[in-house]
Amino acid sequence: MTIDPYLDPKLNSIPVDVRRIHLTAVCGTGMGALACMLKDLGFDVAGSDQNVYPPMSDFLAARGILLFDGYRESNLDYRPDLVVVGNAVSRDNPEARRLKDLGLAYCSMPQAVNRFVAAGKTTLIVTGTHGKTTTSALLAWLLYSAGLEPSFFIGGILKNFDSNNRIGSGEFFVVEGDEYDTAFFDKGPKFNHYLPAVTLLTSVEFDHADIFKDLAHVKRAFQGFLAGLDPKSVLIAFDGDDNISELAGHTPALVQRYGSGADSFWRLGQVDFDGPVSRFEVFKAGALFGRFQINMIGRHNLLNALAVVAAADRLDVAPQLISQALEAFEGIKRRQELRGIRNNISVMDDFAHHPSAVRETIAAVRAAHPDKRLVAVFEPRTNSSMRDIFQQDYARVFDPADLICIRQPPLLKKIPESRRFSSRRLADDLRRRGKDAHYFPDTDAIVDFLVSAARAGDLILVMSNGGFDNIHQRLLDNL
Repeated sequence: MTIDPYLDPKLNSIPVDVRRIHLTAVCGTGMGALACMLKDLGFDVAGSDQNVYPPMSDFLAARGILLFDGYRESNLDYRPDLVVVGNAVSRDNPEARRLKDLGLAYCSMPQAVNRFVAAGKTTLIVTGTHGKTTTSALLAWLLYSAGLEPSFFIGGILKNFDSNNRIGSGEFFVVEGDEYDTAFFDKGPKFNHYLPAVTLLTSVEFDHADIFKDLAHVKRAFQGFLAGLDPKSVLIAFDGDDNISELAGHTPALVQRYGSGADSFWRLGQVDFDGPVSRFEVFKAGALFGRFQINMIGRHNLLNALAVVAAADRLDVAPQLISQALEAFEGIKRRQELRGIRNNISVMDDFAHHPSAVRETIAAVRAAHPDKRLVAVFEPRTNSSMRDIFQQDYARVFDPADLICIRQPPLLKKIPESRRFSSRRLADDLRRRGKDAHYFPDTDAIVDFLVSAARAGDLILVMSNGGFDNIHQRLLDNL
């Protein structure tokens, strides 16, 4: 970890007698969850953000968390015992300046999670470029269903709990291990702050172009994490990723591969997709371990489930309990979530944004709904997708869709003009591939187009990592 000398490194610690904790950038998904967990643990919690609005503001206020609307130096005048600084905060933030002037103790979000939630528990971490949220959510639910009362801290809302966090009384803590940087004073990946007993690694690809220069840079981050694993721990690593195959040789942990490889310790056997239900066989060390069922679609989700089966077996969860948990898993909000049906037109929401995730999501929805006309609506809004690095890749991932709508990235001014992604060019490239693809300058234009173009039996799949101007509800209101 490299501490920014702007702040006193000696104050980057958590005092023993903490009672009042302030979170700067509290309305983010992770920071909001941490605020609730700290409140549940008995601390006096307050926070601030530049965008304090419902539903997060109402949710935090209902939990008794004091909210400051906007970043101001005066927000810290009550001198909290500890300030947790979110990674959305820069060193020129008014509260960062006041933090320096007052000489208050400070830490990052993962430091706080590690100290207040993970301490004394057995940490299970799910990491990788894709699949972290689904896999960690499934693992947390499985452990809960098995009666093991886990704690968890995850980047998506688990429908079984209607929450992305929980303080449990049991031994295990499930956390989503993010490769993104920790804070302005600590540019290392978040996952470096945890010492897992079990690590699940789903994929390693180039992403987060605002943080990483290239794939080699991403691989170095994962290599550093894997090299630091405890020799007594286990790494459950996907077998269909060449980058993982390369990196897995640089860890002292016991490595178990999972996937479709004939030589993998955990192998996916026969698979049967029946609408929204998927049935699959699991082989362990060449022998049939069990037959399972889950209410999720797509081979990528079965691989996520396979990794969780491997982790659960490592924790001595019986196959029967694993089976019961998989069947009862309700999924995660914003992952292939059906938002509603109007006039026999279905609107589905998904978080997919990286080309690989878009490809797998469209393929899964197509396979589960072969008789529907599939309308793919895509908003490129991540720091990676708004850059031209994936311009060619996106042109090859929409093939299963029948009608394609591509929105202009909403935040292009953040990207140098010479490096900007072109939605218009993507639509042109898709048409050259014989696809019915259209470019739109804004969300209003997409809504207007689909209100006219959609017909009974269609499934509209909306993909974005953001709110997309509430397009899902607007479509349902107007179809």
